[in-house]
Amino acid sequence: MAGAAGGGRGCVTLRGAQIRDLLEAKHNVLFDCDGVIWNGETAVTGAPEVVSLLKKRGKRVFFVTNNCTRPRENYVQKFNRLGFTDVVEEEIFSSAYCSAAYLRDVARVQGKVYVIGCGGVMKELRDAGVPVAEEEDAEPGASIYTCPLDPDVKAVLVGYDENFTFMKLAKACCYLRSPECLFLATDPDPWHPLRGGRVTPGSGSLTAALETASSRKATVIGKPSRFMFDCIASQFDVDPARSLMIGDRLETDVLFGSNCGLTTVLTLTGVSTLEEALVFRDSQEPQQKDCAPDYVMESVADFLQALDE
Repeated sequence: MAGAAGGGRGCVTLRGAQIRDLLEAKHNVLFDCDGVIWNGETAVTGAPEVVSLLKKRGKRVFFVTNNCTRPRENYVQKFNRLGFTDVVEEEIFSSAYCSAAYLRDVARVQGKVYVIGCGGVMKELRDAGVPVAEEEDAEPGASIYTCPLDPDVKAVLVGYDENFTFMKLAKACCYLRSPECLFLATDPDPWHPLRGGRVTPGSGSLTAALETASSRKATVIGKPSRFMFDCIASQFDVDPARSLMIGDRLETDVLFGSNCGLTTVLTLTGVSTLEEALVFRDSQEPQQKDCAPDYVMESVADFLQALDE
């Protein structure tokens, strides 16, 4: 796991001098967003100050999020709205942006992409020059037997879609009948917490439906896949050994850091708990151990004491 590179024994609680020593050893800090630096429309207490102070200390800060609902330019607006005044678009790597980069630069798809997703995915694809198959409004009584299919579709991309329908699932299945049609997913997140204790199904649940219906497995672009880190490394000189990944979800954020050779920190302001982390740490299964963080902290605000010195 990443602890071998980062010096952690697994689930070590960060305090005082440990925080200072860890920051001195790292040059790049990667943050997840939801549950780490904000929850919904509320910034985690101290998070804007932490980001600003890290930059003033000469650290490079990046934001890696599986949330594909908005394009990067809208993320900049949210950062500003919540008090993160010095974040620029080039520091933000969302699963929507990275999916577009993968289709353009890696897959080099020669045709259109059929998208199950929201406006954020569509905007990033169009900004990257990736052609998208337009979804026409279904006529009353339309079915998969009669709806038109675009012969130029060469890839299917699944992301978060609040307007997911049986017709979208059926069309995607038809396109994936061709073995030459790529099958991609923005991220594997099964669900997301909402205010009031409710949850909403995530991209991973929609992807699972299509995987079952098509008998194919999607290539996942977002965390824990290392492609998001490759995206950053293709634009910045980033040494994994000098990089820190801070997240709130063990199976995505921490596993992503482990897959990429980064030192990992679990913050307890989001989804995963310390108890869950300890179960992974003590597991005899190597794959589960990779989900155990090197370090644990209550909140990113714990960095403030070391940064204010």
